[in-house]
Amino acid sequence: MVASRAATGLLTRTEHRIKPDPSRTLARLFVPGQETLIQGESRATPVIDRILDLTEQDVEQTLARTMARFSDGYRDLPRTLEDNFRLVAHRLGAGREIGRARQQLIGAYFTQEYALEAAALFNPSMVKHPDQSGCQPGEVRFVMSLRAVGEGHLSSIEFRTGIIDADAAIRLDPAGRFLDTGRARPVRYDRHLFQNKLTGYGQHDENTRLLWNILPPRFTAAELQTALIELSSQQRTRGDSTALVDRVRWMAASNYAVEFDADHALAERVLWPTAPDESHGMEDARFVRFTDGAEATYYATYTAFDGSQVAPHLLETPDFRTFTISQLSGPSASNKGMALFPRRIAGRYAALSRWDRESNGVAYSDDAHDWSRARTVQSPAQPWELIQLGNCGSPIETPVGWLVFTHGVGPMREYAIGVVLLDLAEPERLIAALPEPLLVADSSEREGYVPNVVYSCGAMRHGDAVVLPYGCSDSSVRIATIDLPLLLQRLTSR
Repeated sequence: MVASRAATGLLTRTEHRIKPDPSRTLARLFVPGQETLIQGESRATPVIDRILDLTEQDVEQTLARTMARFSDGYRDLPRTLEDNFRLVAHRLGAGREIGRARQQLIGAYFTQEYALEAAALFNPSMVKHPDQSGCQPGEVRFVMSLRAVGEGHLSSIEFRTGIIDADAAIRLDPAGRFLDTGRARPVRYDRHLFQNKLTGYGQHDENTRLLWNILPPRFTAAELQTALIELSSQQRTRGDSTALVDRVRWMAASNYAVEFDADHALAERVLWPTAPDESHGMEDARFVRFTDGAEATYYATYTAFDGSQVAPHLLETPDFRTFTISQLSGPSASNKGMALFPRRIAGRYAALSRWDRESNGVAYSDDAHDWSRARTVQSPAQPWELIQLGNCGSPIETPVGWLVFTHGVGPMREYAIGVVLLDLAEPERLIAALPEPLLVADSSEREGYVPNVVYSCGAMRHGDAVVLPYGCSDSSVRIATIDLPLLLQRLTSR
């Protein structure tokens, strides 16, 4: 078989195709003068002054027209406008009182619609839904995460849900109508993570040691503020601590939690870039259902992008309603494409890592946050993967080994999906690999935002089938089913 062609008889494409929908919008804060990627000076004050000069009749009429045009797209647009007004209200000046209608109108001038998936929708992962109520025998409900890209190439994480029946037929639920980015929740920070991150940045001196002596193993934002004030008060005798204080504040802002209303559908929830180190996007979430303890929990690794650097972050949720996001540390947590195994191996967390930007490796951690140096498992060898390799999501456990879907990049920067099998007890040992791709883009999948790409962030097993959602040229999402017994036979008979 020619190496650039896909393996035959193993995979079946379904008819499903999820395309970007520009009508799915968020109402986001808009600051005149700062709407481009080029840093500009805010024009907020003169805009507010002009709104304050409007007559009451103009205010009422303009607000009524705005509500009539935009209210249908949002669950509670007046509340959003009032929230955005409060963010700029300090520019009114002390003691200035205005009516609610004018407050909402000011909020409207500082709000914009953001079509979060208008540019691209791709790179899905799929896991078993935490709520299986109402499923018929042989059915399983799933959650699919997707990477959505909107104006300014800003990536966020959104979700879809659906059912896989006993015959591996797939039904997708309607997409959510009213999108929601949730609300921030306080978190306790991990001193050990902060220590490891700062050591990685080369900041390990008497100033950092003072912080660790003051802070408990798990600390709050208030306790951190107290410790930083104490450090600053000793600056005359300890040397300049400004860079350290700035770095620690940046780290604290990059570790956070988000909570969604339980009444809002999962398909309406959007994980929006919040932290400074993900200011330009949250990319390629790889979700996994982790079943090591009494109750399953869900982890995902994703790529945080700040406009110049990328770093893997860890996302944890028990129910897809509350999400805790944290940074990672260690030699193998420094590039794109980490993917956790669905359980501990020999008492330790394990993850696939593309630590060197071109090979697949396995790394270990005692706490899922600080990761050891990865051991290379697979390097580019076949013609269709000679530029680089990576994973297509978390391993799937089978009786004969860990099944890992990979991606390889070949001539003309064409992406293809491959398969390898790793040892269950020692996943750094490669058992087998298909020499040819499992999936390459067909004629209907080659054109798009980034052409000639098929890519997945995670498949899901259901009985003797593996359901593989995949992105097509960064422009849409399709779903394929794979005959698992036949695939394992093909791998183990070589």
